[in-house]
Amino acid sequence: MRLILARHPITEMKFGSGTALNGTSLTIDATGLRALLLEDERLDTIGLDLVRPGENCRAGPVFDIIEPRAKAEGDGPDFPGALGPSAIAGSGTTHVLEGAAVTVVDCRPVITARTARRSILEMSGEAATRSAYSALQHLVLTPHARPGIPSHDALHATRIAGLKAAVYMAQASRDQQPMTTDTLGPVGPTEPGREGLHRVAYIGQIYSRQRSPEADEPIFYGLNTEGMVPVLTSPNEWLDGAILPSYETSLGGAETYFYQNHPVITDLYRRHNEGELNFVGVVASISGLDNEDRDRLCQVAAHLVKWGLNADAAVLTKHGGGVPHADMAQTARLLERMEVRTAVLVSDMARDRRVESALLFNFPEVDAIVYCGGGDTKWTVPAVERIIAGNPQVEEMLAQSQELMAASVAGVVNQQGASHVRAMTY
Repeated sequence: MRLILARHPITEMKFGSGTALNGTSLTIDATGLRALLLEDERLDTIGLDLVRPGENCRAGPVFDIIEPRAKAEGDGPDFPGALGPSAIAGSGTTHVLEGAAVTVVDCRPVITARTARRSILEMSGEAATRSAYSALQHLVLTPHARPGIPSHDALHATRIAGLKAAVYMAQASRDQQPMTTDTLGPVGPTEPGREGLHRVAYIGQIYSRQRSPEADEPIFYGLNTEGMVPVLTSPNEWLDGAILPSYETSLGGAETYFYQNHPVITDLYRRHNEGELNFVGVVASISGLDNEDRDRLCQVAAHLVKWGLNADAAVLTKHGGGVPHADMAQTARLLERMEVRTAVLVSDMARDRRVESALLFNFPEVDAIVYCGGGDTKWTVPAVERIIAGNPQVEEMLAQSQELMAASVAGVVNQQGASHVRAMTY
């Protein structure tokens, strides 16, 4: 499986009479895009705003951030199973508007103060310098569902609106020559020419059963992961639209943009291409509902890495809080006992800064541990000139100067590898 990412750098976005890419400047037909999105009868209105790097602006709470991408003509559907028909993602050519993003605001009518500050897009100030998202050109969507429709319908419509907007924008680049291209794959345990290199796999949790998914919540090829067991996948599938985040970002801390640019996968690919290791594949997993469920899922994930991918090392990340943390550690422990060396990424959400509060496992075999941030970094952010929010109540909450933890700023702390916070020993 080979995926070509055709990259088109974007340094400016503006509204105009037609959607077109001219060099590194993207013009967006706001009227046409709004009409396309409102074809979904579950949506009542949708706001469109452009935000630039360094602008004195704050938006939130963030429901999703998506990199504009579109498959080349004839190379398969975009976001298969969720937006397009079912098909295996990860092959052919995908056009990428690099430096651009579609940011979708959570516009539910009732949002608590805690939820309002759950994930905020900061475009200026010290907190913004710690997030890669502050350097992007953003089209911010504020989709409002029709009054009275079920909550799950509103959330699904919000998800689909963001994906549609991202594809709509990227389609403007399909007839243009990309600035650069990346060719990814094929990889796998049987690929020739990799003899003598350590065979490394990745196990990534994509959901946690701490929360029951909505029936129509598209996470893995449009499915909600209910009843899912670990699955062998190509890394290209993750990068090309097969996996979407949960509706509740507080559990996973990931956005669609994260999966499209997954730092663990892309770094393993880099080391693979440089001849440092043999990247053999990825296992998509979820965390369990109870002890019996955990045992089943952990054993299947470990089995796939050892016997399906013939790996002798693995990197593991989690999705969510303490239960996923334990699942990840147990999977690593099983692999270590199978003589597969492991490295795990952990976060610390204990607010009292005590080791006893943060410690969720103590397996001597699992001793390669990377800290990816928690509740220990915070900033006092100033009031800003421009607020983009789903309703006046949230707008008022976000407008004022306040203290924000790193985990509340989109793009700073991520439990699956895209963290801009790390532990230091002095």
